[in-house]
Amino acid sequence: MSNYNINKGIGRTVEFKGLKAQYLFIFAGGLLGTLILVMILYMARVNPFICLILGFGFASLIVWQTFSLNKKYGEHGLMKNFANKKHPRYIICRKSIHRYLKFTPKPNNL
Repeated sequence: MSNYNINKGIGRTVEFKGLKAQYLFIFAGGLLGTLILVMILYMARVNPFICLILGFGFASLIVWQTFSLNKKYGEHGLMKNFANKKHPRYIICRKSIHRYLKFTPKPNNL
């Protein structure tokens, strides 16, 4: 049985075969999802060769996409990209300034 080292130093992120941080979760979750899909197709009595071809194809796609995302964005770049998409590009203020400066007393309900 092969022995794989997971490199983790003090204050460093987990790294396995070049994959860092959240890419490990994407990788593992994608392969687990592929395995579950193949098992469901097999239990639904789909031809086993089709199950194997789909499983191999999806697993290859997940491995390729995960490593390309890791290479493109780096350790924290994917999270930064998702965070930038959630922020508005600019804020529109259509009220005139005097409406903000206008003082309206609060009514006394005593």
